[in-house]
Amino acid sequence: MKNIFVGNLAFGTTEDSVRALFEPYGTIERVNIITDRDTGQSRGFGFVEMSGNAEAQRAIEELDGREFEGRPLKVNEARPKESRGGGFGGGGNRGGGRGGKRW
Repeated sequence: MKNIFVGNLAFGTTEDSVRALFEPYGTIERVNIITDRDTGQSRGFGFVEMSGNAEAQRAIEELDGREFEGRPLKVNEARPKESRGGGFGGGGNRGGGRGGKRW
């Protein structure tokens, strides 16, 4: 299974219209348009999961840069979601840099 990023979507684009765009290239497992959690409005990008890697690669090659609903699409393989660790790194030994016991 391959996860595909689809960017520069018009704000009115629906999951059904994205599914229809990708269906000629192969089996679609899932379509997810990302929305703002407060307003519910599309954030202008989403993801398409396709079952076949060769089909997904062909869809990426043929749809990247293609105009869809008045906008040129950005289509590529999705990168894994980055970890959202806290902003406080480090920790570890804060004993002043000396090894061993303090006394």
